[in-house]
Amino acid sequence: MARIGHFTLSRYFSGWNFLEDEKIPYNLLLLADETIEAIEKYIFNSELFVVEQGDEVIAIYALYVLNKDEIEIKNIAVIEAHQGQGIGRLLLQDATNKARERGFKALLIGTPDSAIKQLRIYQKAGFEMFGVKKRFFIENYPEPIFENGVQLEDMVMLRKLLQ
Repeated sequence: MARIGHFTLSRYFSGWNFLEDEKIPYNLLLLADETIEAIEKYIFNSELFVVEQGDEVIAIYALYVLNKDEIEIKNIAVIEAHQGQGIGRLLLQDATNKARERGFKALLIGTPDSAIKQLRIYQKAGFEMFGVKKRFFIENYPEPIFENGVQLEDMVMLRKLLQ
């Protein structure tokens, strides 16, 4: 557990190893992913970290090991009332620190190609674009997804080298 100003950052659960009274915070995860089905493709093999203010979970990120050299942030979200306060930036830094401490060579994150705000945030945090997953949002979701009136199609992959 770590303190971030008046917030607390802690590990929530790892994979299937969570306490009986801990519930998967889908309400937060759904801020960054469109369906519970999509979340459940990675969540049970991920490690979740949350930011709490008092008893309220206000932010989350999920780390998913891809291979011995790479780990991916599969989900990162901050509730709207706390956006713009630097919490997302702190989560990215925490994920970077954890990945580095565990010996990974790269930290990856993906976002829609039309998500200009997120792309800027990730690039400011040291991530660089390295690939595009063509038609990702069309082939992996049952219904079309629209953000700002634009249908999501491709996912941009970004990587931060750690060594």
